[in-house]
Amino acid sequence: MTSYLPWYLSYSLAAAAVAVLSGGALLYHYQCEIIYPANFPEGSRTHVAKPSQYDLPYEDLTLTTPDRVKIRAYLIKHPDDSVARLRPTILYLHANAGNMGHRLSIADVFHRQFGCNVFMLSYRGYGLSEGSPSEKGLRIDAKTALDFIKKHPVIGETKLIAYGQSIGGAVSIDIVARNEDQFSGLIIENTFLSLPKIIPHVLPMISRVAFLCHQIWNSEQMIQQITRLPVLFLSGRKDELVPPAHMHELHRLLDTTGESVWREFPDGTHNDTCLKPGYFEAIKIFLDGIMSRK
Repeated sequence: MTSYLPWYLSYSLAAAAVAVLSGGALLYHYQCEIIYPANFPEGSRTHVAKPSQYDLPYEDLTLTTPDRVKIRAYLIKHPDDSVARLRPTILYLHANAGNMGHRLSIADVFHRQFGCNVFMLSYRGYGLSEGSPSEKGLRIDAKTALDFIKKHPVIGETKLIAYGQSIGGAVSIDIVARNEDQFSGLIIENTFLSLPKIIPHVLPMISRVAFLCHQIWNSEQMIQQITRLPVLFLSGRKDELVPPAHMHELHRLLDTTGESVWREFPDGTHNDTCLKPGYFEAIKIFLDGIMSRK
């Protein structure tokens, strides 16, 4: 006996298959544009705010990466070198939209209130930096920044803490895991386990083709390579993009002889956790703990 499907069910299945295949093609070919929206908000590739707008002392830097891409960076340092040498340095690795200029209000807190030196960069393809963003490229950019800091005659010997938000947290975990002996601490906010694992939440229609995602950022694997540093986890419980369970799992996977500090913010969403009460107080306590250690 010949089997058949009703025409409407066949049509629905065919439409669903086309949608999945189309979504898979879009994911594979355009994922860098989706994952790294460097043009958002409008004007992000042409205008980058300067630290002088916050009355911060700074150097405007252009670094050349090993693969010959010129990336832009700010070094916000105490003008008095003798003071700068005694203070921690923050390597600020920003989230996946905008540029370093959009994060200057946070850099201002780190410098003015906490007394930190701050090194921040616009990844390749962001702000006024050359190139196009990718996992490999951002990894090179972070290492280029680290190499610059460690060769610097003033901040090279300071205690260095990586601070990353969202995908910047993934970049931070990666650079620290690969160079743990050069850091004194790590701070991550609203970061994911890996990009393929976040696709079912952000793009549920194409969850079945998440395996086509070649931008991985495997934070759940890399964080297990951090074994001695203190780590501060800052998690917004109302994060609508990265399920808070991802941060909880990263916290669980970390096995370090350093302090593992968990701070969550009940009303924090993906982009406003840093505005919630207690956020900077948690960072200040964490930094003070690092500076108290010899």
